[in-house]
Amino acid sequence: MSHHRAIALVFAVHGAVAGTVSTRMPWVQDHLALDPGTLGMALLCPPIGAFIGMPMAARVAHRFGSRAATRVLIGLWCAILVLPPLAPSPVWFGAALLLFGFGAGMSDITMNAHAVVLERRLGRSIMSGLHGMWAVGSLAGGGVGTLAAQAGIDARIHIGLVAAVLLAVSVAAGRGLLHDDRSDALADAPAPRRFALPSRAILPLGLVGFCAVFAEGASANWAAVYLTHVTDAGPGLAAAGYTVLMLCMAGMRLAGDRFIRLLGPVTAVRAGGLVAVLGGVLVVTARTPALGIAGFALVGLGVAVVMPLVLTAAGNVGRTASEGVTGVATITYLSGMVAPPVTGWLADGLSYPAAFTAITGVVVVMLLLSRVVRPSAASSPQPVAEGSLVTRP
Repeated sequence: MSHHRAIALVFAVHGAVAGTVSTRMPWVQDHLALDPGTLGMALLCPPIGAFIGMPMAARVAHRFGSRAATRVLIGLWCAILVLPPLAPSPVWFGAALLLFGFGAGMSDITMNAHAVVLERRLGRSIMSGLHGMWAVGSLAGGGVGTLAAQAGIDARIHIGLVAAVLLAVSVAAGRGLLHDDRSDALADAPAPRRFALPSRAILPLGLVGFCAVFAEGASANWAAVYLTHVTDAGPGLAAAGYTVLMLCMAGMRLAGDRFIRLLGPVTAVRAGGLVAVLGGVLVVTARTPALGIAGFALVGLGVAVVMPLVLTAAGNVGRTASEGVTGVATITYLSGMVAPPVTGWLADGLSYPAAFTAITGVVVVMLLLSRVVRPSAASSPQPVAEGSLVTRP
């Protein structure tokens, strides 16, 4: 298995784990007799766990190497997948979700850091496609979960089987990952802090990523509601807004590396920003479902490649790839958490179109800061054939 295919499988597995657990939350709610408020409190645990785990991941990757850290952490996260449906009480359910988020955050950092190292060695863009594979995995995990729920299969059985399959796939993929090299891992650099926060050099990149993830999170969480209240869309068309948005993002990420190689990172972000701004304007002015859905589709297409480019740039700016990725991921994860409630507050205090006018303004900020993703000379090696990379059994 090539190194590129191996890390792509890791991304797909990570997405599948996330997609699997989210589809069976109704089963867990019924099984534990959770009221909406209790379930809402429990669902705060994964982001809290991820927020705790992410800043620690750089130290782990530095000590053991991104390959070993990715192999172990993605395997552990597959194993942790079985815990939420096995929880005997709401307290244990919250604890399981906290551990689930911790594993999600740490494995997310190390696999992205490893992807930065491989991309640097190959001398060509691969990060966008890898994030597209995450979306494919998430859709696959969610699809299997939907079928299992429809068939009335006990979530403990369904998730246990899925976890075993994903664990086997992650082990096979881990064997094909690129072995760490001292020049990539910067083993002679000072070890990152045990709880690494974003450095000053990372902040501009973090702001670009913050803007992209804010627009993505706000659109994904509010597209259906916006179409319902502003364009009088029925339930089917309103749901289609979310589906089209996510499909456009996934498709663009899968194809995005070709555009990045053709245009370069800065132009790719600028072009994406212009498309997303156009989409935002269309959303704000739309009064029919078709135009609203088209606007959300353009937003998804426009922001799709920005986060992969930001992660690559951050991995090349930091003293190590994992430290740079950790800094940006911490900022952008916060963006994903605050975007939905902030959008709701703006819509409640002003109006839905006013809220998405503000979101379009956030995309304009991203567009204006696009130059910060420009790669440095040190991070732009000559292309190397993958078959010539050093491998060891």
